[in-house]
Amino acid sequence: MQNLRTVTVMRYILPLREGGSLPALAEADDDFKYVLKFRGAGHGVKMLISELLGGKITEALGLKIPELVFINLDADFGRTEADEEIQDLLKFSEGLNLGLHYLSGSITYDPGVSVDPLLASKIVWLDAFITNIDRTFKNTNMLMWHKELWIIDNGASFYFHHSWQNFDAAAKTPFKYVKDHVLLPKAKMLDEADQFAHEVLNDTLFRDIVNMIPEDWLHWNDADETPEEIREIYFQFMKTRLENSQIFVNEAKNARG
Repeated sequence: MQNLRTVTVMRYILPLREGGSLPALAEADDDFKYVLKFRGAGHGVKMLISELLGGKITEALGLKIPELVFINLDADFGRTEADEEIQDLLKFSEGLNLGLHYLSGSITYDPGVSVDPLLASKIVWLDAFITNIDRTFKNTNMLMWHKELWIIDNGASFYFHHSWQNFDAAAKTPFKYVKDHVLLPKAKMLDEADQFAHEVLNDTLFRDIVNMIPEDWLHWNDADETPEEIREIYFQFMKTRLENSQIFVNEAKNARG
């Protein structure tokens, strides 16, 4: 699996205040615009790790997601920013952050729009696998762009890493929040989605993905593990969760009624 490109922010355009983590629209040195997720916001690097891992799993399942890039933020950037909250955010986000290619002209997915049952089932399966609690009717975190459905915002996934205890048990949970998933009513082919996922996801892929996590995202004040030990826990979590996928698939099927 190909690693992410790295770009450098050249221009801060505007904050996107819809999200609690205060992402921003920014232009990079490749002349493209990105939705910039900051390491200094909210849950910090753990949110970026969730975005990275969740995004690469999304890609592996053949679902549409804007290109992910590492975004470097220089120390001098943002010193002239008038908003103190944003200035602090930029200051604490010096170094490597994460961005998603900005889909100009896209619109938020409307739950009333029809979605192919297999596509809906794959997205529900994805979110149950990565334990993403934030793709609901209230906040769909999907976009329509050129008449196709695009996945964004995986930052609320892999939430086990906020407590960082008994990851093996966490990997085998049924994911009760699937009942709130915006596409669950349309997900009529969960068994087929599960079979497909087992065909395309594997240990080699998981290893490649965890190896993409930048070293300096893995030095945590609330964990005793080394960066390599943290990588291994993420790997084991995904491996175990895939091996036990029937647990969360059954939960989703039961939630559908």
